[in-house]
Amino acid sequence: MAEAEEKETRSHEESTDESEEDESEEEPKLKYERLSNGVTEILQKDAASCMTVHEKFLALGTHYGKVYLLDVQGNITQKFDVSPVKINQISLDESGEHMGVCSEDGKVQVFGLYSAEEFHETFDCPIKIVAVHPHFVRSHFKQFVTGGKKLLLYERGWMNRWKPSVLHEGEGNIRNVKWRGHLIAWANNMGVKILDMISKQRITNVPRDDISLRPDMYPCSLCWKDNLTLIIGWGNSVKVCSVKERHASEMRDLPNRYVEIVFQFETEFHISGLAPLCDQLVVLSYVKEISEKTEVECCARPRLDIVQPLPESCEEVSSDALTVRGFQENECRDYHLEYSEGESLFYIISPRDVVVAKERDQDDHIDWLLEKKKYEDIGLAYINHLMEKGEYDLAARKCQKILGKNTDLWEFEVYKFKEIGHLKAISRYLPRRDPVLKPLIYEMVLHEFLESDYEGFATLIKEWPGDLYNNTIIVQAVVDHLKKDPQNRTLLRTLAELYTYDQRYGRALEIYLTLRHKDVFQLIHKHNLFSSIRDKIVLLMDFDAEKAVDMLLDNEDKISIDRVVEELENRPELQHVYLHKLFKRDHHKGQRYHEKQISLYAEYDRPNLLPFLRDSTHCPLEKALEICQQRNFVEETVYLLSRMGNSRSALKMIMEELHDVDKAIEFAKEQDDGELWEDLILYSIDKPPFITGLLNNIGTHVDPILLIHRIKEGMEIPNLRDSLVKILQDYNLQILLREGCKKILVADSLSLLKKMHRTQMKGVLVDEENICESCLSPILPSDASKSFNVVVFHCRHMFHKECLPVANTVSPVQFCNICSAKHRGPGSAILEMKK
Repeated sequence: MAEAEEKETRSHEESTDESEEDESEEEPKLKYERLSNGVTEILQKDAASCMTVHEKFLALGTHYGKVYLLDVQGNITQKFDVSPVKINQISLDESGEHMGVCSEDGKVQVFGLYSAEEFHETFDCPIKIVAVHPHFVRSHFKQFVTGGKKLLLYERGWMNRWKPSVLHEGEGNIRNVKWRGHLIAWANNMGVKILDMISKQRITNVPRDDISLRPDMYPCSLCWKDNLTLIIGWGNSVKVCSVKERHASEMRDLPNRYVEIVFQFETEFHISGLAPLCDQLVVLSYVKEISEKTEVECCARPRLDIVQPLPESCEEVSSDALTVRGFQENECRDYHLEYSEGESLFYIISPRDVVVAKERDQDDHIDWLLEKKKYEDIGLAYINHLMEKGEYDLAARKCQKILGKNTDLWEFEVYKFKEIGHLKAISRYLPRRDPVLKPLIYEMVLHEFLESDYEGFATLIKEWPGDLYNNTIIVQAVVDHLKKDPQNRTLLRTLAELYTYDQRYGRALEIYLTLRHKDVFQLIHKHNLFSSIRDKIVLLMDFDAEKAVDMLLDNEDKISIDRVVEELENRPELQHVYLHKLFKRDHHKGQRYHEKQISLYAEYDRPNLLPFLRDSTHCPLEKALEICQQRNFVEETVYLLSRMGNSRSALKMIMEELHDVDKAIEFAKEQDDGELWEDLILYSIDKPPFITGLLNNIGTHVDPILLIHRIKEGMEIPNLRDSLVKILQDYNLQILLREGCKKILVADSLSLLKKMHRTQMKGVLVDEENICESCLSPILPSDASKSFNVVVFHCRHMFHKECLPVANTVSPVQFCNICSAKHRGPGSAILEMKK
């Protein structure tokens, strides 16, 4: 049960309930966040008892006698173990280099954070307060005060000894002290006193209003607004006191300063802390309320109010109820309010939580207005403010949130941007869908860019949907500008996009082709513009022949091969590219143009002429031969001659034109014609280099002896010895190959013979389903008791013995009549069944 209650309490404490005022339409003045990181870790095991704030860091004291130095995000930077009991107060000088600490067990320490300077003292009573001189860092201001039953001033004197002196006693415990400049203010059970350290005179006594409250449960809150203004909060009373100089004529035996209460008012709740905010006050209040469930008074969430002091009262500016952890168990004395001067940061300290409040800035203000949908109230004013500051882009960006879907406001603001000459700034943020403004607005922006920024104009045309504006009007405006600058590529490209939006694809295509724009092929495919490019094939191929040919071949059903060839008639080099790729795809589709292609290959692509002649079956050989002979294309002529059956002329051309014995030998090998070899030998017989080539290569095709016998006596042949050695080696190799092949053949034949023998020795199933291949009656008699003779051949054909012809007396072996008749080789009988 206890665990459930604890869980419910924790859930309630850590909820992110908004303040009561957040539910209203009034905008809050402050925003809040918990101080986390190291603080969270500390307060899980310990409880906060006090805290002081410096502009550089925070100092937090706990109930277990620890002092932590924190950065402004709450991360722990240093830790001091001061006492085993509660830290009552921490004081820092203005430099942040010296710290004073007092604790419940009477210990007082004053030490340097970055030096060895240190003071220790232990009293016989709890010390509630300590305050170091604001300028303690300076040698002649080494002073601090402590408060228990007495207010003691410690001053460092001769030989660095600390000398105490009593400033006040006899009015109960000292509850609070604040030192500012030369003035010390402290509170005891009777009221608040102020001491002038220059004259060492007490200059005022401000009595406590409500003496019914226990001063230890409802302690006094003191805060210096400046060097001469003290703010006092006690119970539910607030007083703002001003220290003034007394006129010389009024002095007599009086102090030279006096205090005047300039504001005095009462609050609804008891005060736990005070802080100044410009000419206003921030008040932390301890609240009790009657529970609706139990009808018993209980602790409620503390409140942080901003009030405007008036001479006899105050005006509430804002009021927030704070959800701090454990607020149900806290007393008025458990809360403290500290602040950072110059940053408007307020720290609400409770035993289990530290909350930071800060003033809301302009962005917070705008966010709140947007959340409440108060666009018309201040959004336009904010935009005007940004425009007056010259922040036109930010003003335009804010229009998206502030104006929302209100088309009237949008159009109003667009005209304002036009009036000040910054219409371009808002162009990026104009709504394009939900809502859509009048076409005139978009046209106005486009005209602005068209007059001064072609690239920006092109970007908007590309980004904006074409239905936002009247396309015809914009097209005409672009055409008018092109009359002044007809070669402007940006305007031409943009005009093509406008034509595309308007579905005038033919005109867009013309511009893209003129510009050689990369999107031209995508445009054709996307909008099926093949009918529009029938007369623009040359332009397409001039732009990118590779892509154009691929597109044309992929869409033969839309633009025929004949139409493409006709269009390219005056550009034979492009005609060749197209027909060559067509031939690569299909050797037969463009067969009617193969004759034309001979001339095209000969003129523009000779390396591919010979492959074309080899692969084409529709090429007129006589025409090809004529062209190749005219251009003296020897290799192609040789191929054509050999293909036409004139191998001897082809060989002669190789030998006489190319003088290439290796090619001649290769050609003779391909033709495998003895007469060609004879011609080659005759031609080579008086040419020693040719003889060498023949000796090296013909060994496997022609008997080398035929060549050797014809060599004239005394002829000097280069590398003859090497050639003869090669002939012998080739011959030896042939012998070895033949013997090896013979061995393999014999081994394979024997293996196959054994396999056949094993197969033939196997039994053959003969049953009622088998028939005699001669008489076609069942091979087995229906009466099993009768005797019968059956002959089964290795080929699995079966006969009644009486159905077979009488065996030859010379060769008693019988053969299957069917297999013998089909010339499949006779199959001898493998089984004769008798019964």
